[in-house]
Amino acid sequence: MTLDLPELTRFLSAVHPYDGLEPEALGALIPAFRPKSLAAGQQIYELGDALEGLYLIHHGAVEVRDQNGAQISILGPRNSFGERGLGRDGIAVTSARTLEDTLLLVLPKADFLRLVETEPGVARFFDRQRGPRPKRADLATSRVETLMATTPLTCAPDTSVQEAARRMAEKHVSSICVTEGDRLTGIATVRDMASKVVAGALPADTSISAIMTVDPVTLPPSAIGSDVLHMMMERRIGHVPVAENGQLRGMVTQTDLTRFQAMTSAELVSEIAQADSAAAMARVTARIPQLLVQLVASGNRHEVVTRLITDIADTATRRLLALAEDKLGPPPVPYLWLACGSQGRQEQTGVSDQDNCLMLDDAVTDAQMPYFADLARFVCDGLNTCGYVHCPGDMMATNTRWRQPVRVWRSYFRNWIEKPSPEAQMLASVMFDLRPIGGQSALFADLQAETLAAAAKNSIFVAHMVSNALKHTPPLGLLRGFATIRSGEHKNRLDMKHNGVVPVVDLGRVYALRGQLTAVNTRARLEAAVGAGVLSTAGGQDLLDAYDLIAETRLEHQARQIKGGAAPDNYLAPADLSDFERSHLRDAFVVVKSLQSAVGHGKGMLG
Repeated sequence: MTLDLPELTRFLSAVHPYDGLEPEALGALIPAFRPKSLAAGQQIYELGDALEGLYLIHHGAVEVRDQNGAQISILGPRNSFGERGLGRDGIAVTSARTLEDTLLLVLPKADFLRLVETEPGVARFFDRQRGPRPKRADLATSRVETLMATTPLTCAPDTSVQEAARRMAEKHVSSICVTEGDRLTGIATVRDMASKVVAGALPADTSISAIMTVDPVTLPPSAIGSDVLHMMMERRIGHVPVAENGQLRGMVTQTDLTRFQAMTSAELVSEIAQADSAAAMARVTARIPQLLVQLVASGNRHEVVTRLITDIADTATRRLLALAEDKLGPPPVPYLWLACGSQGRQEQTGVSDQDNCLMLDDAVTDAQMPYFADLARFVCDGLNTCGYVHCPGDMMATNTRWRQPVRVWRSYFRNWIEKPSPEAQMLASVMFDLRPIGGQSALFADLQAETLAAAAKNSIFVAHMVSNALKHTPPLGLLRGFATIRSGEHKNRLDMKHNGVVPVVDLGRVYALRGQLTAVNTRARLEAAVGAGVLSTAGGQDLLDAYDLIAETRLEHQARQIKGGAAPDNYLAPADLSDFERSHLRDAFVVVKSLQSAVGHGKGMLG
């Protein structure tokens, strides 16, 4: 079957990224596409073949399998494939065959590479790597939606001044927006109440509409910080409502601007380090969501954002340990507090529970154990007060099982390695992420090295760990789609934790085990695996790029939720992403699935 020029033009004009080309560029490109008709069940190329070029499906269906024969995609009309091999040496890194009668449009290799080189939009579409991070944002250039409070205090026009003042005092704010439905009609401030009500001797039941500023000046969410500054300076005001199409969206105050300039992870760390109670720390950790928004908006990479947020949790833990010792007295023997889970890996986001344990010097006696039970309870309850909720699985130092002398911990790891039951696999996976937080780090150093060496030598244990690592799979569906959650509260959403970052975390743990690598952070593990030859350079770079995209998509989702006034979670609706973002996210999941397949088929760690 052949296509005439008008039909081919109509088709390509509706396919991304060609729809973004200038008409002249598209017109020059169209003759390069070569139609290729294939019957159902026909092989398009095998693994290791030299690729003809980029394949674009006009109609039909194509199955793509990885180097281990595992199906990774079923593609339909308007889907492209082959770009991964073309971007390297032109050799296929997958195999592909038709599932039904199919018409392909083949863009020869030379034309594809020339197109990528000359058209930035096309290059971005086919490049899995994240683009350059934006320069660090400052107050003058940050968007108002990043600065504003998303849930400003409001009242109706007939609300009394006394009632409005009571609400303002209760919320510790200095202004209140007057609305009719979603429409902003006025604003009243503490200054208005002082100058018009108190100084003017108006009765307390005066309606707020009598003293408010009617139809106040506003800015849209798309405005930037300098717009706020200029408006405040010119009009001598300290409050700027944010509205869109007449509807109230938020409020920016001088306090917000000061907080934006001052809030850093270092500031929060400093305040926590000087806090005298868990309640005081909780007032600081309550600002972590806004810090996350600011860090993401400032263009920080995901591993920087999560490291800075984790540093705050580490400081809170150490401060609680110090407060516990002040209350309970000096510890009877040396101890070490360790974190596991996301805190252990330094990968905390806006949603974190606590996972921790205590290692005690082998000289500890039964009579001294109650001291450490009290210490664990004090710290874990304090972390819970700070928003790091108690672990649902009771993986905490308050559990006697996870508060033991080093000799017992050594027996735990030895038994898990020698008898890798399902529970042992799970526990070993968690405990391989241990990181010292406070106390005597020397209690763990030898144990970590011994455990890694013993585990790496036990092929049965490694096989079980690999099997355990493959339980979480990327959310890939058929026909270039996503496998979303099917029912319940998060129906039709992607779980960006368990099906997004966790599969990469699991792979990183397996690579670290095989290479006896001491790094705990996932990205550091992947980089160390490449450096140690456990993971190939090409496979490692693909996995790092995929992980970066998945992790940053997750953080950006949480930042959007926080800006919208919601609590952050890990459940992302694909509809919230653009076609471009969905395409790249799916490609990232395909990379992860391919590396899982390589590990699962026992063909070594090289991807």
